[in-house]
Amino acid sequence: MTVSIIIPIYNVERYIEKCVCSLMEQTYEDIQYIFVDDASPDGSIALLKKVLKDYPLRSTEVKLLVHEKNKGLPAARNTGVAHAEGDYIYHCDSDDWMDEDCIQEMLSTAVEQNADIVYTDWYLTFYKNERYMRQPYCTDPKQALSAMLDGSMKYNVWNKLIKRDLYVKNSICFPEGKGMGEDMTMIKLFAHAQKVAHIPKAYYHYMQTNSTAFTKKFKESHLNDILENTQNTIAYLDEVFGKDIFLKECFFFQLNAKLPLLFSEDKNMFSVWRSLFTEAHPYIKMNPSFSNRTKFIQYAATKKQDWVIRIYNLILFRFVYGFLYK
Repeated sequence: MTVSIIIPIYNVERYIEKCVCSLMEQTYEDIQYIFVDDASPDGSIALLKKVLKDYPLRSTEVKLLVHEKNKGLPAARNTGVAHAEGDYIYHCDSDDWMDEDCIQEMLSTAVEQNADIVYTDWYLTFYKNERYMRQPYCTDPKQALSAMLDGSMKYNVWNKLIKRDLYVKNSICFPEGKGMGEDMTMIKLFAHAQKVAHIPKAYYHYMQTNSTAFTKKFKESHLNDILENTQNTIAYLDEVFGKDIFLKECFFFQLNAKLPLLFSEDKNMFSVWRSLFTEAHPYIKMNPSFSNRTKFIQYAATKKQDWVIRIYNLILFRFVYGFLYK
């Protein structure tokens, strides 16, 4: 069986060499590598070509696709999927890296368990250390969907091996031009899976390049992306399963989708949080996957106690992620 790994490239010259080496050194041999140059303005592509020369035995397995102008991450992923020939597809971001046995063990699990999707634990990686991020054990796709909607399981793209047929037969693609929340596309793929499998082991190192990335400033376009992608995902689930199957979980999903607004450096985002998905507010206390801290800051936001949120962010993101994880 062949696995197609899709790697979008844009402005990652600081990280791409480590990423590409980890890809070329995978123990599994039958891999198609699809690099998508999304009109990267820096030296990323030159470094990519330089590293590839060190792995001549992989040269016939590499495709380098080029966007003449920058189209954004979802479009780059779609370009990769359109050119993928493997039985399974895996996404790797070009500022991250993977352990060498990642594809081998994920594919073995997919074959052994006849799984359409295999997902794993992962590492949240900082410059000096890492956090192990454990994912819940699910074998039933609906159980996995519930977990992604309530926030106990991440719907990120890069720790999941997915049968290509799920993309093709269901015409699933990433939302071009709407980059914030584009990884919600994983939820649509899970909606069509017959069997999923979890490996309780981490292989993927998701690079957190700086502590302030936790407290992002949001543009209006970002908010529109989050709003549209969230609503689109819920509508898709309603279409596939009916409105009542994941009714409560979709309220949890709305709360999770807007939660990053409470971690923003811009205190005006707290007011924006209050204005979005207001119908979900009564469900804050009902989500068993929310930690008490998460419930607390959301409840504080509903009561307009923004000073509580600012103090929380100061302690957690300036000290914990700014000092302890660095």
